[in-house]
Amino acid sequence: MRPRSGVDLGSVWAQRLRQLEQRLRTKEERIVILETENAALHLKLAEYQGLAGRSTSEVLQLYSAHGQQQKLQRSSVVTQLHGAVKRLKQDLKSLHSFALELSKDFQLQSNTWLYQLLTAVQGIQLQNEAMQMFQIKAFDLEQSLQEVTEKYEKEKQKRRALHNSLVELRGNIRVHCRIRPLLPFDTVAGHSVSQERNFSEKVAHAVDDETVLVKCSRPGHAPINKTFQFERVYSASESQDTVFADVAPLLTSLLDGYNVCIMAYGQTGSGKTYTMLGPQLEENFAFSTEDESELGIIPRAAQEVFRLISEKPPGSYWVEVSVVEVYNNEIFDLLAKDSFGKVSGVKRDVVTTREGKSDVPLLMHETVENASEFLHLVNKGLQLRVRHPTLVHAHSSRSHLVVTLTITTIVSADNFGISWEDEQTSQRLNKEVSCTFPQKMRDNKSTSSSRASSPAQLEATEKMKQVKTRLQLVDLAGSECVGMSGVTGAALRETSLINRSLSALADVLGAIAEQRSHVPYRNSKLTHLLQDSVGGDAKLLVMLCISPHQKYLTESMQSLGFGTRARQVQRGQVKKKNFPVQSKAK
Repeated sequence: MRPRSGVDLGSVWAQRLRQLEQRLRTKEERIVILETENAALHLKLAEYQGLAGRSTSEVLQLYSAHGQQQKLQRSSVVTQLHGAVKRLKQDLKSLHSFALELSKDFQLQSNTWLYQLLTAVQGIQLQNEAMQMFQIKAFDLEQSLQEVTEKYEKEKQKRRALHNSLVELRGNIRVHCRIRPLLPFDTVAGHSVSQERNFSEKVAHAVDDETVLVKCSRPGHAPINKTFQFERVYSASESQDTVFADVAPLLTSLLDGYNVCIMAYGQTGSGKTYTMLGPQLEENFAFSTEDESELGIIPRAAQEVFRLISEKPPGSYWVEVSVVEVYNNEIFDLLAKDSFGKVSGVKRDVVTTREGKSDVPLLMHETVENASEFLHLVNKGLQLRVRHPTLVHAHSSRSHLVVTLTITTIVSADNFGISWEDEQTSQRLNKEVSCTFPQKMRDNKSTSSSRASSPAQLEATEKMKQVKTRLQLVDLAGSECVGMSGVTGAALRETSLINRSLSALADVLGAIAEQRSHVPYRNSKLTHLLQDSVGGDAKLLVMLCISPHQKYLTESMQSLGFGTRARQVQRGQVKKKNFPVQSKAK
């Protein structure tokens, strides 16, 4: 049973009990007062008795009067006390009945609460059982999801491997896209505060590892989402390790006899140099090797190449490096020395050989034996690279950097197979591989007692031939809008020539994609220098670098369009420089 009218009976009974106790205390205090008065009267009686000697009559009279007065007072007090006690008994009786009623109500309410509590406990037990069932189902679903995810990843890897095989068979250009994170200068360079508020949105996103989503919006027009597909897309959170993991297989192809070219394309400040080199020291523009996790493709590629070479027979490979830049449509050798023996950029020219290949006569090739020597030479070249600050980037590269690793493999001429593409290619390779060994190799031969111990071994040494494969690592100068970069004078001419050379590169790719009879390689020194790589004699990987910021939307769309056109290029299967076939008869 519920409490009447929502009133808390316990508090009502407690209040009533307190009132009765208060009244009882009042009566007790009254009795104490009366007793006190009675004591006072006794004292007066004693005083009167003390005066008895004065007058007996007076004493008798006083005693008689006092006795009468005392009787009257006693009879009145007793009557009052009797009435009070009677009333108190009646109050206690009503209180007792009220307490019994309250106890009954409390017992009924306790039973109700106990029933509700038991019902709630049963409900919780049922919920716990249901929760356990849900947990079991969730665990089963998680396991199923994990299995499906693993199968999906395996299928995705198979699909990617098949796609790469298809790309290789068609001779297509691999295109990867990397979206850099937002940087502090994105909200500062070239814009007022009111304009910055309109450019605060990140518009380029990596939907997955193969898709880029770009939010295109113009004032007065509905926003449009455009997607671009590439072989690999890297989000802003993905590391240098992840990027290089997709590049490393190409380096294995390098030692398998294929030429390889990796180039970074994008606007100024989009992260090309960071992707290719890693963080750079501002005082001398060299790249830092302290934090290996931040190293870019170029230093990592050198380490991987020398690691692969270390697994081969000793003395069968050697590596040469050259570093050039294309600045204002001119080629400069960054490892060449002047007449005083000081390294300074020397202008070179690019020519086309009889075999239709591009070549740079007198280009300095330095022999390196490990990755440290290679990085030292590249850093020397970087210190000569032309850089100028712009409103877009404080250390903007104003030239295209081309670092070339040439790997020479020593093979026996007797074991050369006859499976060359055609007779003309065979003649060209014979001319190519018949060059003399570097001085280091000749010195090693002269000091090797095992090789010079007999005329037969000397004759075998003379029959050794060379096969050269080449790795080109290209950090292109950034395209940029003149209005945004704020350049003037000589820097304006630099920007114009950079944009022209990149436009010439796009024209070359367009001509190859459309299979035109004439491909305009010579419209720019850059395309002429990269003719062998772009034209089909190398496995080519283009690393698009874009900014996610709204104010670079036009440049990012241009870079994504360039990558889309590059993916459409079909050059035929890339040719491999054949290595010797093992002879069965010995």
